[in-house]
Amino acid sequence: MQKLLPHSSPIGVLWLGEEEEKLTLLAFNTRHYDLKDRETTETPLLKETSKQLDAYFTGKLKEFDLPLNLKGTEFQRNVWHALSVIPYGETRTYKDIAEQIGNPKAARAVGLANNCNPVSIIIPCHRVVGQKGLVGYGGGLETKRFLLDLENSHV
Repeated sequence: MQKLLPHSSPIGVLWLGEEEEKLTLLAFNTRHYDLKDRETTETPLLKETSKQLDAYFTGKLKEFDLPLNLKGTEFQRNVWHALSVIPYGETRTYKDIAEQIGNPKAARAVGLANNCNPVSIIIPCHRVVGQKGLVGYGGGLETKRFLLDLENSHV
């Protein structure tokens, strides 16, 4: 059973989830998740995730080091891996990611995979922008702008 822990941050409450000692969730809100009958507890991993998030939000951490268990299709996992290597403080377009994973016409599908990212911020989907600038983000465009500004101020 997934264990959950709320984490207060400058962008609001983040929900952290763990299964079998691996991080499975970092959500801005719970509208997409059924959290009924879930245990809310502080585990060593969720405590470490909170610690790393706090360091990230103060500009002291640029890369997360946490064990992940990402459930998704092969395409989604390929996209999430491509996102995970975007350097701190940089952005890529959906087209860039599509080309990076060897599917140059899949920019729209990359956007859908981005939207399904179960561990936002940890896998930095906020670093992906449209050809003409900022576009949708699960945490809202204000949150995306905040995260990009935070990183740019600490590069």
